[in-house]
Amino acid sequence: MEAREGKKKMLATLVGCNYAGTPYELQGCINDVHAMRAVLLDRFGFAPGDVTVLTDDDRGRGAAGVLPTGAGVRRALSDMVARAAPGDVLFFHFSGHGTLVPPVSGRPRRGHGDRNDEAIVPCDFNLITDVDFRELVDRVPAGATFTMVSDSCHSGGLIVQEKEQIGPTAAADPDLHAHAAGRFLPYAAVLGHLSGTSGMAASHHITDHLVALFGADASAKFHLHRRDHDGNSSGATCTEGAGILLSGCQTDETSADVAGDDVAAVGGRACGAFSAALQAVLAAHLAPMSNREVVRRAREVLSKQGFQQHPCLYCSDANADAPFLGQQETKAKSN
Repeated sequence: MEAREGKKKMLATLVGCNYAGTPYELQGCINDVHAMRAVLLDRFGFAPGDVTVLTDDDRGRGAAGVLPTGAGVRRALSDMVARAAPGDVLFFHFSGHGTLVPPVSGRPRRGHGDRNDEAIVPCDFNLITDVDFRELVDRVPAGATFTMVSDSCHSGGLIVQEKEQIGPTAAADPDLHAHAAGRFLPYAAVLGHLSGTSGMAASHHITDHLVALFGADASAKFHLHRRDHDGNSSGATCTEGAGILLSGCQTDETSADVAGDDVAAVGGRACGAFSAALQAVLAAHLAPMSNREVVRRAREVLSKQGFQQHPCLYCSDANADAPFLGQQETKAKSN
């Protein structure tokens, strides 16, 4: 349903991957996005028809039965951006595994050195990388915003070149809340999974497996003939002020997946620690909060619960102090 003339549209894409039946199964990701959908409708006034939910539990649960594969998620995000106009509010929430991708050996990337790149892991392991999110944000119309919440491991920096506003702190203590599973797939695990599917030896870089398996649907990062040595599209420029990333943790940390019997669980249901903290902050503070304040308060909630993950904020200076999801006044809307 399109917004009335003169009124900004509020569009959302929510993705939850539990990876059921795999060695990498999580418990709370699907719960996270359904809980966030309720918050968007009730607190922020999103229209039900403008919120797309993709989950990997049942083909009938997502939009038109679409699973959150790499291609499916990219298509949903692309469609959302294509609908946007200046002044609109776009929102993307991902709950699932994250991973780090090492650079291709012998292929230097100017200004990046040997830094690994962040990626999220859709249900088919067709990675969506920080480069993809940069390209997506660069397509957002001037004056619109694209807010991304990623409750996944190593999620800090998931939008390339976005300015760090709240960043890394001290390293995490692995003994605290050690019973909570991390939403992290080591590179070796991702590589092993893809190798078993592609038939190529695991000695190949992940680039070879992803391009062989998914072709044009693989991340733009892995189509090296289209890219310069920085991993960015040749001639690409950043859209000033469009991208806002609230990451569940910093780049060198893991995000916790909380079992239903954990004290941090919401209503006895499994959840992501960061997603639950974000929802707790929004429930406790009905007045508009800045993006900076939301992240700071989420850090406080997680610290009190004993989690050693530190949500981060990446965006322009103006958006750091702008209201989260553009909220100007408290709204209530039933679904």
